[in-house]
Amino acid sequence: MTDAAPLLETLTRRLAETPPDFLAEPRCGAIGLVHVDAVVADLLHDLGGGPLTPAQAKVFRATAQEAKQRRRRLRVQLLGAWLLHDPWFRGRGLAEAAGAWLAGDDLAELAEAADAPKIVADPDRREELARLCLRALGRRPAGETEAQAQDRLTTVSSVERQRVVQAAREAEQRMREIREAMARKAAEEAADKWSRE
Repeated sequence: MTDAAPLLETLTRRLAETPPDFLAEPRCGAIGLVHVDAVVADLLHDLGGGPLTPAQAKVFRATAQEAKQRRRRLRVQLLGAWLLHDPWFRGRGLAEAAGAWLAGDDLAELAEAADAPKIVADPDRREELARLCLRALGRRPAGETEAQAQDRLTTVSSVERQRVVQAAREAEQRMREIREAMARKAAEEAADKWSRE
């Protein structure tokens, strides 16, 4: 994150004002309304990029059978496309980085943690999405240093929070197993001591 970007508040306000069309059901086979691949293609064109290849477009589509697994991701990709349609991003040569971010793991992980309507409704999730976007484009919010931007992203990251919770659960499970093993060993030693007497 080296280059400055617009004020974070501008991007989070844009997300808070997301039009209903960008929260509509993504097209999965014959189900749903919004062709996410078409929205992304239009976005990348507006950002100065070329057309999506069939392989690139496939990332923004799902069959009816894939709907259950891919629906949330498509909805968050659609929300990311809305964010990137902010006028600030145009004319800056960001089409390739924007396409990579929309197709990448950041949005897939965020979609596992929060669905698009929750992101729009929750100030921390809006901030998280905006910060993820800026980081992917090599930008940082206006008025923040790189360290401040990274620290704040870590603070609001629902993905990071899930990782910490999972690590805590795993550590708790390991401690429980150790306590149980120690109790078994103590019981065995006590039984062994009584059997020798």
